[in-house]
Amino acid sequence: MPKPYPKEFRDDVVRVARSREPGVTIEQIARDFGVHPMTLQKWMRRADIDEGAKPGQSRAEAAEIRELRKRNRLLEQENEVLRRAAAYLSQANLPKRLYPLVTELADAGIPVTVTCRVLKLSRQPYYRWLQNPIAPSEIIEAYRANALFDAHTDDPEFGHRFLADEARDAGEPMSDRTAWKVTSANGWFSVFGKPGRGKGRKPGPAVHDDFCAVVDEHGRTRHVFTADAPNELWLVDITEHKTGEGKLYCCAIKDACSGRIVGYSIDSRMKSRLAVQALENAVRMRGDVAGCIVHSDRGSQFRSKKFLHALNRHRMVGSMGRVGSSGDNAAMESFFSLLQKNVLNRRSWASREQLRIAMVTWIERTYHRRRRQRRLGRLTPIEFETIMNTNVALAA
Repeated sequence: MPKPYPKEFRDDVVRVARSREPGVTIEQIARDFGVHPMTLQKWMRRADIDEGAKPGQSRAEAAEIRELRKRNRLLEQENEVLRRAAAYLSQANLPKRLYPLVTELADAGIPVTVTCRVLKLSRQPYYRWLQNPIAPSEIIEAYRANALFDAHTDDPEFGHRFLADEARDAGEPMSDRTAWKVTSANGWFSVFGKPGRGKGRKPGPAVHDDFCAVVDEHGRTRHVFTADAPNELWLVDITEHKTGEGKLYCCAIKDACSGRIVGYSIDSRMKSRLAVQALENAVRMRGDVAGCIVHSDRGSQFRSKKFLHALNRHRMVGSMGRVGSSGDNAAMESFFSLLQKNVLNRRSWASREQLRIAMVTWIERTYHRRRRQRRLGRLTPIEFETIMNTNVALAA
């Protein structure tokens, strides 16, 4: 069974079909985007239902019903937690420990997450309490915190290193790092603190090694963006352009073997979800991508926890270039240069919707299916992948 197309891709195809010029048929639009005409008509019918132009239950209404049922179930669980907590705390001659109550509610079918959120408890300490209600490390940490607090009260201008010295003299030995962790967690900072960093900071450290860098015989480092088969090396980057409504951001992922844009996401904000959505769209279109290298720059979107979790979830390998070196991701820079010259700079764009339609139309119709590349033997990316898949099937 073929994998479903990403929602963002379906919405873009519907936008292009609705804004098509006179004389352009639905069949031609479907052929340009590589989908069946009946599929495109079904997408357009579903879009009309979602927008209220045709009768039927829209996806938003169905999602809202599911969300309301989920919320109703959650409220029932929260009410049960509050009821049981009030009865538990009202009992006399009992220690007011809430962790046993969390265990009782978990046995009754209420998730620990819900109980801890209602009672404003942290889950990790609760699970540590289950393993060992009184851990020796907690006792040691409490004595250390007391020594550090006494030193901080006596001399508020001391930093964590001086506080650690005072605690060691008081009989609580610890490293400077441990003292920093305890004082930071409790907010015991020196009155002569350093000013906070503002904007304009340098990019953070790389969270991946650079798997595209090679060293030649002269000891110079250069980057090679080639692959022998699809889904071996992907390149990802983000570009932006101004419109009359504000900036529009596009995160695109390119297969180094065929040069095809295997996934993209377009949004009005450049958050980590932009890169994550582009990666999810690419995985949805390509299928099994385990072991594929995803090379990027050191942008915060690609160093975010959400993007790293997405890579780990699909068993992909991250790769990052150096700071301030455009050559470390030259292949994606080249694609965005083509997009800039062929679409973005051709005219001024009054709305984000106009620019979005123009971008996806150029990528899917022109770049994928009409623009021949010399390195592919004068073939388009779609033609090249079709021939390669055919040869692989024949060899098998």
